[in-house]
Amino acid sequence: MVAEAGAQRIPPEPEGMSAESGRSERAEPPRQMSHWEAANFFFETAAERVGIDPEIVELLRRPYRELHVEVPVRMDDGRLAVFSGFRVQHSAARGPYKGGVRFHPEVDLDEVRALAALMTWKTAIVNIPFGGAKGGVQCDPTALSKEENRRLTRTYMVNISHLLGVQRDIAAPDMGTDKQTMAWMMDAYGSAHGYTPGIVTGKPISLGGSAGRREATGRGVALVTRDTLASLGMSAEQTRVAIHGYGNVGRFAAQFLHEMGCKIVAVADVGGCVVRPDGIDPGLLQEHVAATGSVVGMAGTWERERDEVFTSECDVLVPAAVGGVIHADNWARVQARVIVEGANGPVTPYADHHLREGGVTIVPDIIANAGGVLVSYFEWAQNIQQYRWSEEHVNRELETMLCDAFQGVRQRAEVEDASLRTAAFMIGGERVAEAIEIRGFV
Repeated sequence: MVAEAGAQRIPPEPEGMSAESGRSERAEPPRQMSHWEAANFFFETAAERVGIDPEIVELLRRPYRELHVEVPVRMDDGRLAVFSGFRVQHSAARGPYKGGVRFHPEVDLDEVRALAALMTWKTAIVNIPFGGAKGGVQCDPTALSKEENRRLTRTYMVNISHLLGVQRDIAAPDMGTDKQTMAWMMDAYGSAHGYTPGIVTGKPISLGGSAGRREATGRGVALVTRDTLASLGMSAEQTRVAIHGYGNVGRFAAQFLHEMGCKIVAVADVGGCVVRPDGIDPGLLQEHVAATGSVVGMAGTWERERDEVFTSECDVLVPAAVGGVIHADNWARVQARVIVEGANGPVTPYADHHLREGGVTIVPDIIANAGGVLVSYFEWAQNIQQYRWSEEHVNRELETMLCDAFQGVRQRAEVEDASLRTAAFMIGGERVAEAIEIRGFV
């Protein structure tokens, strides 16, 4: 049921039950949690329900390895700036560590820990032979020149390279990084180890990157949205979508959802939010963003405050920017019937609990945005084989593997009478625990 405009969802008395789940899930979580606490909360909820050995749970409640490095960079004006960098390796029970590198002013060890753990569960859910890792540098890449970004990237890569390897730990792009960043990282690693394209994914195609990688996360978000709508008896043509974040994920999610027939009614980026009840054409919006740098000011749209995208009148809300944006203070004003997590950890445990109590279907990040790591796996496999796949082949494999994994999550949720998030963590947790037991880690 979609709330009327301006209405607030009234939180029921906490009973440890969910509208999506007849059996008990955890009681109401705290209003505030760190990123790491939130990731562990969701994992432990599922582990308790599925009966994972408490010793394995204890092992997975903390990363295997954490590295904090200083990244000194000679700036264009001659001064020396020193940035903090991180690489966290959570689990390699099922294969080499895998995870992106985030450049952002607010990235810290707590966030990188959480993102590394989410990668462990994500790769297990889509059943690819990777573990989970994440990296980050505390910086604002938009405030740096191209040469400063290059020096920062190469120094960071040199400082963490002893942990990496094609069969040990493979990096990828994330917020604030892109294919150019990956090219610099690959070259920095190759300077010491020889030509090694498989050390990073998300590279330019000319350096061994995969066709379809840039669009993969947004394409995956659109695919799981399509299947969710079908499972709820909702038609794409009658579905209004609001998107928070117009970077790589939000942009392509908007494009593919529009092509499926959905109406994009609100889009927000760092500059603000634009709304058009009759629908925003993503092609025209992209032209506007390319010309101006923001969604704000697009002809034929109404401007709103950035955070009003969360409370806009829509059927599907896609948070596709940063974590923790739907929280204790704004969840009650969410109008959407469905939330598809394009970003990592955008809904806090407290908000997740109450939204599900109110009947909102939440498709969790660890399946909703897994298209990116799937095509990263394809890229890694192509690099090892020294053989290129066509874009049609990449997209076909992406759809098959992602939609099969999502169907498995939906079926598990139905059988266990659990939320989609808990079901996804159940599947991921079981697969990682099985690998730990078989390999004799405990």
